[in-house]
Amino acid sequence: MKTYSFETQTKLNKPLREVFPFFANAENLNAVTPPWLKFEILTPLPIEMKVGIIVDYQIHLHGIPIRWRSKITEWDPPRKFTDVQIKGPYCFWMHEHFFIAEGDQTRMIDRVEYAVPGWLFAPLIHSLFVKRDLAKIFQYREQRFLEIFCVGKIS
Repeated sequence: MKTYSFETQTKLNKPLREVFPFFANAENLNAVTPPWLKFEILTPLPIEMKVGIIVDYQIHLHGIPIRWRSKITEWDPPRKFTDVQIKGPYCFWMHEHFFIAEGDQTRMIDRVEYAVPGWLFAPLIHSLFVKRDLAKIFQYREQRFLEIFCVGKIS
């Protein structure tokens, strides 16, 4: 199984003590997920974020509804947390969220390791759909972070 990686960085013009609580609230996923994914949290709210918590939600990929189940495998506030797909559209998905205090600013790093289904066709599926979809989704997220935190992009 071939794995791929994707990483983005954004510098937020807010201190870490103000940034991390936003990410500690699972309900805020709605605010940073593109509307075309029709994201819906299925787990009853509120969700206490901690190691071992499982979050169920549904998205629509290219119009197809898909249930996704993630598990928080690492919870180290306010520095890092990791979620891993238990069930969903990928063969493997691990999303690491890093937060680094830089004075009154915060550097946020999203690092994703993933594998796509399709066996022999997986590289083609990745290049035609998944790679572009992920880029669009994370560009949207960054724009939302800019709006929410009044940030400047790392150059």
